[in-house]
Amino acid sequence: MKYIIILGDGMPDYPLEELGGKTPLEYAQTPNIDKLARCGEMGLAKTVPQGLPPGSDVANLSVMGYDPSRYYTGRSPLEAAGMGIEMGSSDLAIRCNLVTLSEDEPYSGKTMRDYSAGDIDSPQGAVLIDEIARLLGNDTLKFYPGVGYRHLLIWKNGPPSDLFRLTPPHDISGQKITAFLPNGEKGPDLLRLMEKSYVFLSEHQLNMDRRKKGFAPANSLWLWGQGKKPHLDSFKEKYGIDGAVISAVDLLKGIGVCASLEVIEVPGATGTINTNYAGKVLAALESLQKGMDFIFIHIEAPDEAGHRGELGTKIEAIETIDAKVVGEMLKGLDDFSDYKLLVMADHPTPLALRTHTHEPVPFCLYRKNDLLHSPDLTFSEKTAAKGPYFNPAWRLMDYFLQR
Repeated sequence: MKYIIILGDGMPDYPLEELGGKTPLEYAQTPNIDKLARCGEMGLAKTVPQGLPPGSDVANLSVMGYDPSRYYTGRSPLEAAGMGIEMGSSDLAIRCNLVTLSEDEPYSGKTMRDYSAGDIDSPQGAVLIDEIARLLGNDTLKFYPGVGYRHLLIWKNGPPSDLFRLTPPHDISGQKITAFLPNGEKGPDLLRLMEKSYVFLSEHQLNMDRRKKGFAPANSLWLWGQGKKPHLDSFKEKYGIDGAVISAVDLLKGIGVCASLEVIEVPGATGTINTNYAGKVLAALESLQKGMDFIFIHIEAPDEAGHRGELGTKIEAIETIDAKVVGEMLKGLDDFSDYKLLVMADHPTPLALRTHTHEPVPFCLYRKNDLLHSPDLTFSEKTAAKGPYFNPAWRLMDYFLQR
């Protein structure tokens, strides 16, 4: 038996007037996922437990079968693992976004123009983070370049993570940053780093060139997502099968590393709408053919569109996942005698809010040769609500693997 999860990050949403009261997931043309829904089983899963933030870290731990209330220590240490960074037990990891802030006001009065600095690419992001490391780094503060706008700071022997109150930048798009600056006992230390980064980055030649070309300047660091080193049980010891993770995002790679899963790198995987969909499917099928039992394919694009409030892009992302990932995966899986395929999301990213929410997410579970039983069914938040409800969601993995 082969087990495959295809996860569309942030796909669920709220009904929208411009879509005639439908959600983007209802409105999008998804014939392949709809076919699975008509033959398989649909339901909802509560991926974010009460009291925890509705982040991709918490939600994807749940999807992977790990109880976040037991295993969650913060987002950044998972990303550190995905980047191959060794952390000591007393080290503190902190996520560093390259962001675009407004440029006329004092720092504390600026506005969050773009949490991703205009989707700055990895080579340019690395140039800026390497310069930040030279100017602001030392034996205690170590900066590491990541993918696009997503980078990392490791504070050697850092203070406890609860001495900071930090806000994800994608939660405050278009808002003044005044009320969201680092707070708490150690917050001023990080605020000083952010302010110093602005002085340097705003005048960097790379950003001057970006302005001339009409691109958003990556003119500040934004620090958030702090945490200490996590300890996850081995996925194989937990479930008795070998598995792998395919994602462009260091967070998902990090969950894979911490769970002792193989992390498969796919050239051209970007975490945006313009990613290598075909490469992810091919890598998954090749791994299954070589004997791998379990594959987790993560697609970031719907979440990015939700954060940006881009309705058309979100619909396009959902339809592309259906056609280029689910559809092509089903063709390739014809060669296998038996398999189970689970299509789901990790959390909603409603366009109206541009951030994550706590609502349960729809899933569709299909096993090869399942027979048609609901000819008019389509995959959506509404139809999934009529099926079984997994609360907490980490128990869905047991059900999927029939433990």
